[in-house]
Amino acid sequence: MKRTHLPLNALRVYDAAARHLSFTRAADELAVTPAAVGQQIRALEDHLGVVLFRRTSKGLELTEEGCAGLDALREGFLRFEESVQAMQAGQASDRYTIAAPREFYAQWLAPKLAAFSAENAGIQYQLVADENADFTEANLDIAIRLVDGPGDLEGVQLAPGERVTVHAPGAAETWIGYPTANLPEGAQASVQVGNPGQALSSALAGLGKTVLPLPLAAEALASGKLIAVGEPEPSQRAYWLIAPLPQWRQKKVKALVAQLTA
Repeated sequence: MKRTHLPLNALRVYDAAARHLSFTRAADELAVTPAAVGQQIRALEDHLGVVLFRRTSKGLELTEEGCAGLDALREGFLRFEESVQAMQAGQASDRYTIAAPREFYAQWLAPKLAAFSAENAGIQYQLVADENADFTEANLDIAIRLVDGPGDLEGVQLAPGERVTVHAPGAAETWIGYPTANLPEGAQASVQVGNPGQALSSALAGLGKTVLPLPLAAEALASGKLIAVGEPEPSQRAYWLIAPLPQWRQKKVKALVAQLTA
């Protein structure tokens, strides 16, 4: 069914004028001139084909037609306000839904979220393991992906794009590969895994050498669990925090991004 066009501005003016029974006081409430109020009321009367107000010796009065729809109109405005509050609930909420690679969450993101929670009591997180999850279907606030850029979304790079070859002390002189590992030319992987996180676990277990994003290997390198072979090298792929533009306008997302990029 086709919806009737509603002159919402004029209806808001009518509601104010009906409450005050004065165009002047209605104008003060709405921060417009009394003439503008009168113009909106006349336009509304022309639109509806009825007279809403009459002037008497006692002042402004509502006509019978003007009284007829007033209660429903005010209830409608309350519903509008409830609707706007519901749409803003996600922005005002302290709940974050984040998609991130498991290994990056464990090695890099979790400590950052802990620090953010320490400064903002009541924060709640829901983590989605599939970093490529659809934003709408998963109701995501942000996603973190190991990519060469944000693509069609808005994004900020969380760490420099660097990779490093690593192995555990005493590890076998073999290679651990995964689809985006980009091993050195001529290297043959004797262990093939599905992602950088599995490659990290394999390297820590001593199964061989592999090439990892530097942020993923940083903690193990610092603790001596892994040893770097040579210096880190530039990489086109880096960990990016990405989201559609509307998410970036949310106050809660801005606050979290500031924490993660500090």
